[in-house]
Amino acid sequence: MDILKNVAALIKVKTIVTLVVIAVFAYLALTGAITADNVMIVVSTVIAFYFGTQTEKK
Repeated sequence: MDILKNVAALIKVKTIVTLVVIAVFAYLALTGAITADNVMIVVSTVIAFYFGTQTEKK
């Protein structure tokens, strides 16, 4: 049953938003619309916020 709880936790809105932001910025970087430096700044900020709020709950 722990697996089901983990899967349910992954489908939270915050997780979806985080994955979408990362995917969009990765796409923009691959197409050359923005530089890789900008992608790294945004993605690392989003990931830091996501994991920061996860550890705060525990």
